[in-house]
Amino acid sequence: MLATVIHAPRDIRVEQVPDPVLSTGADAIVRVVAACVCGSDLWPYRGVTPTDQPHRIGHEFVGIVEAVGPEVAQVRVGDFVIAPFYVCDGTCINCRNGVSTSCVQGGWWGSDAAVGGFADGGQGEKVRVPLADGTLAVVPGPIADDEIPGLLTLSDVMGTGHHAAVSAGVVAGDSVAVVGDGAVGLCAIIAAKRLGATTIIAMSRHPKRQELARKFGATHIVEERGDDGVARVRELTGGIGADRVLECVGTKESMDQALRSTRPGGMVGYVGVPNGGPELPVRQMFNRNVGVNGGVAPVRGYIEELLPDVRSGAIQPGLVFDLELPLTEAAAAYAAMDERQATKVLLRP
Repeated sequence: MLATVIHAPRDIRVEQVPDPVLSTGADAIVRVVAACVCGSDLWPYRGVTPTDQPHRIGHEFVGIVEAVGPEVAQVRVGDFVIAPFYVCDGTCINCRNGVSTSCVQGGWWGSDAAVGGFADGGQGEKVRVPLADGTLAVVPGPIADDEIPGLLTLSDVMGTGHHAAVSAGVVAGDSVAVVGDGAVGLCAIIAAKRLGATTIIAMSRHPKRQELARKFGATHIVEERGDDGVARVRELTGGIGADRVLECVGTKESMDQALRSTRPGGMVGYVGVPNGGPELPVRQMFNRNVGVNGGVAPVRGYIEELLPDVRSGAIQPGLVFDLELPLTEAAAAYAAMDERQATKVLLRP
């Protein structure tokens, strides 16, 4: 079968790899209907995260179950499923505490899970899924083709944007600023509006993303950065800063922007994968009573909550996909996102 393999910075290839096989009893084989490229995939693509040897890549996909092991009880052949961006059993203490990204038996796509062996990279024609009952979320059929982009966002970006808003404590009537206009930042706008925020400030310099931000619920656009950006956010929030700021980038500059845009006593919800040395200025936070909460988003626990709104059209996160390509053109998909020609690329095997 075909799958995406990263060999080195800016060296993405679609290659023939062995078909997955059941091996542990608790696993499943999923035929991928749609996958996508994530902003965090760009860190190894750009060489920020080293690639020591060629390996499968990709961690967001939806598909149809083709086979299950004898110990699988919740997932059946023929089910349409959403795979979160990690593997989890759904039963360990961390999963029960709502932090399934720290599952004691789990792991990450493209590497070995703690229990259940290797988890294939998600950008391929098929994927072997360890711990299938805990990892996969079944979507009742029938599934219309136009639903697939929205369902695919629940594997990562919609749940991650939601985690930023939940971590920041967004409630009805809040003012919210969103730092980052990628797919996660745009989904964070959806999440903030869904939770009742009335002032939503999107920090964006990209005209097409500004347009989508407004469609998703942004009430204001701020193009300025640094001191000017902070001043503009304060101007829009009565001179004090936003109640909640959602940091969706993961760099030193984005975290600084988020912290200084938050009002005294406010909260930053951060979900940007840390790269570029973000650090917390504890004295500044202490003096202004600004809190920080968040981290890697436990999206598996959010799927059931968000799924009805996605399927009903109450929210439309699938609009973040502004380019669709066949899997065979995965290299072009990475280049388009790296060059900001696309917000998020959907891949069809």
